[in-house]
Amino acid sequence: MCVAELRKFGVEQACPLCRTPLPSKAEKLYDEATRRYVTVRRMVGTGRASWSMLPDWAQYEMRAAIMGWRAAAQEGHAEAQLRLGFMIGIGRGVAQSDEEAVKWYRMAADQGLAQAQYNLGFRFANGRGVAQSDEEAIKWYRKAAEQGNSEAQYNLGLMFANGRGVAQSDEEAFKWYSKAAVQGHAQAQIWLGLMSMEGRGCAKCDGAAIIWYNEAAGQGNGEAQCHLGLMFANGRGVAQSDEEAVKWYSKAADQGLAQAQNLLGWVFSNGRGVAQSDEEAIKWYSKAANQGLTQAQYNLGVRFAEGRGVAQSDAEAVKWYSKAADQGHAQAQNSLGWIFANGRGVAQSDEEAIKWIKKAADQGDTDAQYNFGWMFANGRGVAQSDEEAVKWYRKAAEQGLAQAQYNLGLMFANGRGVAQSDEEAVNWYSMAADQGHDQAQCKLAQGPSAVTGAVRAESGK
Repeated sequence: MCVAELRKFGVEQACPLCRTPLPSKAEKLYDEATRRYVTVRRMVGTGRASWSMLPDWAQYEMRAAIMGWRAAAQEGHAEAQLRLGFMIGIGRGVAQSDEEAVKWYRMAADQGLAQAQYNLGFRFANGRGVAQSDEEAIKWYRKAAEQGNSEAQYNLGLMFANGRGVAQSDEEAFKWYSKAAVQGHAQAQIWLGLMSMEGRGCAKCDGAAIIWYNEAAGQGNGEAQCHLGLMFANGRGVAQSDEEAVKWYSKAADQGLAQAQNLLGWVFSNGRGVAQSDEEAIKWYSKAANQGLTQAQYNLGVRFAEGRGVAQSDAEAVKWYSKAADQGHAQAQNSLGWIFANGRGVAQSDEEAIKWIKKAADQGDTDAQYNFGWMFANGRGVAQSDEEAVKWYRKAAEQGLAQAQYNLGLMFANGRGVAQSDEEAVNWYSMAADQGHDQAQCKLAQGPSAVTGAVRAESGK
């Protein structure tokens, strides 16, 4: 009697010699499908083909793999259900469908397969193939996390950190990040480093942060390498060392991390841990700027405006300031505004100047607040208003900008936009003078008679 006949009678299928149970039909289907898929994946992995341009024989193997997984999945094989859901989700060898992917993930998840539970949680968190639901995401992440799935543990940590689907809790976030981190999850290790630095959900400890950044950096994680460089640059948890900072920035920059490339540009610009080089600074700023990093775009704009490491070009400065300003970078918005105010590289326009300076001022940028006040004091692009000038000078002055403190002193001395007050004038002059502002020091040195005087139109920044 053959094995197929024995199956009809419920007879256990086992090796006649060692009595080890023989694979089920579903298991055989799954194994054969996986073997076919691995053959194709190996070919793609060695660069002999791409998933979008498979040779005919490989396309046949993929169709056979999908059919095999589907047959096994229909018989209740959880791993096959997971694999089929994944392939349908990315549209590899089969028509892409988020809804179909979710259907198979749910079947496998209901059987307790941790990876399927995680995938289902991810789908709910992002609303792919299902209605978005943080509560459902938490439910499935937790099931997978409790089985030790590190991605689920990490994502559960994120949900607690951000209060999505659960009450916000740094302690719970730290707990789940820790579970993932000890399994080698680099991103969880980075979050533990950040939380240790800030004392969120744990005792504040730079030494612990160094340990976690090192763990992730040792895996080649560029973000961790960059953080480690910053720790050395600032002497937090380690002896300060510009050379070590450069070493770690370089490792991350060579992997294409824009933030590290920008930092490397800064160290070359300032000669910190390396020989000063404007040309190297431009090289690294450009790499980061071309990836869309706003700070690097702003830095590159400054270099073109000043002609440092490149030929001076107002047009190039405008180009890079504009890229950063459009993404909301306050310093770039202020610089772009002042370029319009002075007509450098663009047609002069007080209206455009006001538009960009206000955007920056509303974000709290001190130079922009000062410039906005100056535009009101001088009626440039706006109706002249001493009251508005005082309002914006005060905002910048309270943040410590010496020029704003001096101008505010002038406004009090002359009673422009405020009740005249020599006492207030001296107070603001003194603040500016303490920061080395020459004109404020002169006012104070000349005595009470010099406190009151005509307000001069100071230049913007």
